[in-house]
This record gives sequence, C-alpha cells and structure tokens, in this order.
Amino acid sequence: MTAENAAAPAVEREGSRQERIGVVSSAKMQKTIVVKVTRKMAHPLYHRVMRKTKKYYAHDETGDARVGDTVRIIASRPLSKLKRWRLAEVIARSTRVA
Repeated sequence: MTAENAAAPAVEREGSRQERIGVVSSAKMQKTIVVKVTRKMAHPLYHRVMRKTKKYYAHDETGDARVGDTVRIIASRPLSKLKRWRLAEVIARSTRVA
C-alpha cells in the first residue's frame, strides 16, 4: 500500500439495496408504518394483467409519514419480528384531511 492510497478518503458505498414505492396504510404504531406496495403482473395462464399488493412494515424514526402518503422504503437489517425495511423519503403528501 502506497502513501497515496493511504491518504485517499474512504468512499462510503451503500451498495444496491432493494427499494419499494408504496402508500402508507397505517401509521398508528410508534416509529413504525405499514406500507402497501402494489405491482402489476400478467396471469401465468390467462395473460390478463392483475394487481398484487403486499404490506411491508417499515421503520420511521421521526414519524414523518402519515396515512395516504406515497413513500420510498429501502431494505435494512431486521429491526423486529416483522420490520425489515426503513423509510427513505416521503415522495408525495396525502391531500386527504385527517
């Protein structure tokens, strides 16, 4: 290892983590939100386009997300029995008055 390489700053590289975009369906828990992610897929036999939804429990440290918001979540280490995702950003706020 040369002196040039030792003096170079360490580059933080997160890698390619899985990301999902969905709508918050529940924000009643402390620091946890439930995000509903909808994807479209073709039926294997009938080739009709179907919607499949899945719920993800995500960690929301600051409590920013509210019901109806569109959010981006990224995969993380297991945080609890069900939480394997964390909130990356709130993409769009809900226009619904709560």
